[in-house]
Amino acid sequence: MIHIAVLGYGTVGSGVVEVIETNKESISKRAGAEINVKYILDLREFPGDPYENKVVHDINIILDDPEVSIICETMGGNEPAFTFSKNALLKGKSVCTSNKELVANHGPELIQTAKNNNCNYLFEASVGGGIPIIRPLNSSLTPEKIDAITGILNGTTNYILTKMDEDDANFDDVLKEAQDKGYAERNPEADVEGYDAGRKIAILSSLVKGKNVKFENVYTEGITKIETVDFAYARKLKMAVKLLAMCKDTEDGFYAMVAPFMIPKGHPLYSVSGVFNAVYVHGNMLGDSMYYGRGAGKLPTASAVVSDVIDCARHPGKTITCFWDEQDMDVMDIADTKRRFFVRVSNSDKDKAVAAFAGIEEVESQAAGEFAFITPVMTEREFDEKIASIGGCKNRIRMEG
Repeated sequence: MIHIAVLGYGTVGSGVVEVIETNKESISKRAGAEINVKYILDLREFPGDPYENKVVHDINIILDDPEVSIICETMGGNEPAFTFSKNALLKGKSVCTSNKELVANHGPELIQTAKNNNCNYLFEASVGGGIPIIRPLNSSLTPEKIDAITGILNGTTNYILTKMDEDDANFDDVLKEAQDKGYAERNPEADVEGYDAGRKIAILSSLVKGKNVKFENVYTEGITKIETVDFAYARKLKMAVKLLAMCKDTEDGFYAMVAPFMIPKGHPLYSVSGVFNAVYVHGNMLGDSMYYGRGAGKLPTASAVVSDVIDCARHPGKTITCFWDEQDMDVMDIADTKRRFFVRVSNSDKDKAVAAFAGIEEVESQAAGEFAFITPVMTEREFDEKIASIGGCKNRIRMEG
């Protein structure tokens, strides 16, 4: 029998227990031994809960119990999750987590600590919820030189953009609806400003480069400036507006970013709607592959945590290889990256825009009093200089594909 502990009995933590208990027979068969939840760590009491007798309030009860070999960290945040996880690893207990913030901030240190103590620090659930993407990058795709990852990595923002498009609604109204349905937090900043997706692409970037891509070096822009009329233009162009998280190798260097993009109808991510997520990977030998599914939610995320538990159970006393060193990756300035831009300006600025941006493609106006166009390929720095020279714009959205 393999005894595990769950740290944090919130949405994901309770989901981990539910997944293990519901699928106990098949999980134990795949793990090679029965998986037993021995402890649940939480500050709260849970009277009437079927597992209330497993709840403890002192982490040392878990850390000092030699029977516990695997810990599921589903607390979220940096502390005390970091301290609890590191102390567990120092005692040779493997840790499986859904905590993207902790992985993005301390991933390489915790991976190295696990390696030094013949155990594992696994984080399949930290990106894409129930979508398997970490394990493929660490195993199935290891022969590849992966030069690009593009993903829709946040279900909240994808839901908001989908509803704005389908219902011709504004951002504030759709955000409130998302909050009422439980798709968005009361404080939605991490989602709508792109920070959540930024942490996830930092993790994926680090895995494909083998070096540490800091979240702070990921250019991050959210969806709060997207307007209803932008979707009318996108439909006219047979495109969709999506919040994309991406990392790419270019001839000028490597970059990682999160921002709204217009993508064409033929793009693999065009039809990813609602709360679904997808990760689109390009390798130099395989070419394109895509991983699609529910990117968040209690049971999908919990299922990914339990998949790591099974992996740990299969490799007792052994470290599963993970290529993510503590050395920082050189990341190019986003201002030096190149792309096209969709732009809206006032009609009064049309002549200045045509003069500043040589070779533009005019787009039929979808709103009174404005002129819309698509720029040629240029660097972000060139675009910013040109748009500043005409006094700014109503909005601009980058274009992909």
